Amino acid sequence: MASYFARRVFQGLLSIVGASLVIFLITRLSGDPVVLMLPPEAPEEVVRQVRESLRLDLPIWEQYLGFAWDALHGDFGRSYRWQMPALDLILERLPATLYLSVVALAFSMVIAVPFGVLSAVYRGSWFDRFAKGFAMLGQAMPNFWIGLLMIMLFSVKLGWLPAFGAGTPAHVIMPAIALGWYPVAAQTRIVRSAMLDVLDSDYIRMGRSVGAPERVLVWKYALRNAAIPLVTMQGVYFAAMLGGSFVVEVVFAWPGMGRTVVEALFSRDFPVVQAGVLFSAVVFVAANLLVDLSYGFIDPRIRHGR
Repeated sequence: MASYFARRVFQGLLSIVGASLVIFLITRLSGDPVVLMLPPEAPEEVVRQVRESLRLDLPIWEQYLGFAWDALHGDFGRSYRWQMPALDLILERLPATLYLSVVALAFSMVIAVPFGVLSAVYRGSWFDRFAKGFAMLGQAMPNFWIGLLMIMLFSVKLGWLPAFGAGTPAHVIMPAIALGWYPVAAQTRIVRSAMLDVLDSDYIRMGRSVGAPERVLVWKYALRNAAIPLVTMQGVYFAAMLGGSFVVEVVFAWPGMGRTVVEALFSRDFPVVQAGVLFSAVVFVAANLLVDLSYGFIDPRIRHGR
């Protein structure tokens, strides 16, 4: 078990290092932030001094080593735009993103669990086809497109829901649906597959033979065992929503971490972009690592590489 744990941790660390290198290079390719920070008529000497103060005059490899060393000590630099530590800014905007992700995850579960259960019970029926089609619709359309369609319908046409901002429960409904619809298809498939296996098990057949009500067998006993794979994966889905909320937050002007990172990207605020993306990468890798380790504890074949 120790070797399995060490192997998974090493792979996770490699993923984080790779993510840090990719985001560092991409931010540098976006352009020179000094051009946006200073007026066009700024003297060349002032431009040079600003670049030196931001360590942008160093070779790219030296900039990355300095960034990596500081990041290991929790220092991602100071925001060029907001004039505060980049990590503090990300953590300040994080609660709004967490709130949105929790509601989006709850929405996906409310849709996926009944659809998965009923699809298994009525497999091959019109409802089975409808549930799979509805779930796949969330993966067929990008979440920003879903968001724009909902704004057009529920805000512009009907006037039922606010189109942007935060502050009331009504503000989170459309962003949560746009963010949470994508994983519905995967969650529905997990529940449906697990339910099909459980419904064919001996104890369910025995319950039917003694006259137990079908709804009790399905919703109380079968679902309890079928939900184990889905519950195990919720950490991964939640981490993916944290990282995937960037565009949705921009569409709905949601004051979270994702919107802050996108605004920082347009203003070439390297420290904030690097802190936000790397924070999301660490959360995602940690969630995957916990799921892998939980499977390793449950199934010895996994941790022995079989």
